[in-house]
Amino acid sequence: MATANSRPTVLPGDEIDPSLIPQSKNKPLRLGPGLRHIPPNTILPTVAGQLITLPHKSSMWVEYNSNRYTPTASDLIIGTILRSGPDFYYVSLSPYTASATLPHLSFEGATKKTRPQLVPGSLVYARVTLANKHMDPELECASASTGKADGLGPLTGGMVFDVSLGFARRLLMGRSRQEGKVEVLELLGGDEGKLSFETAVGRNGKVWVGSENTKTVVIVGRALKETDEKGLGVEAQRKLVRRLVKETR
Repeated sequence: MATANSRPTVLPGDEIDPSLIPQSKNKPLRLGPGLRHIPPNTILPTVAGQLITLPHKSSMWVEYNSNRYTPTASDLIIGTILRSGPDFYYVSLSPYTASATLPHLSFEGATKKTRPQLVPGSLVYARVTLANKHMDPELECASASTGKADGLGPLTGGMVFDVSLGFARRLLMGRSRQEGKVEVLELLGGDEGKLSFETAVGRNGKVWVGSENTKTVVIVGRALKETDEKGLGVEAQRKLVRRLVKETR
């Protein structure tokens, strides 16, 4: 069975070998970008790239170079409020993606009187609940089953930094050591950087960084951008963190 370190190249329309598909008795298979399920059991790539599988999460997707974000159900995204309608907020996900809808009451504990009052330009951390080519994407900021936000909701203060879609994916996979060893955030908050901050990572290539210290926000943003753009390994990330922290003290 393939793992994140075993990356066969796939082409559009080539059926995925069943031996490469994660099998789990407890978790349903989750297909990410670049794959399509054709009932009953066929999985086809829709783009050319490397097939990535994570057996422990029963998930798989195709890693490919793209500057355009395509919404997929369950994606975590950082969106910008465009305007408010009678029942929904209209949210921008990227310059090349149709605006998404976010119900006014899709926030933890929200009622018509207590729901967040979000103005154009406000940021939200949300989950994609519906995504297909025939309808605009739909979002939620609280689980439909539990009503809990689980970290989703309005983002106040801080700054948003644009990163590549591939880098955002790597950050969202738990900063897995298997997935490219992206450890820059841990280094910044650990003994190397000793910085205090919080982040939210959007699958649409956006990272929000919040901190009471503006310099910290700038350092974290610069570290993320440089790690992404230069494809830095762990040791290079460590050196980068040391340099940025030293420069701003």
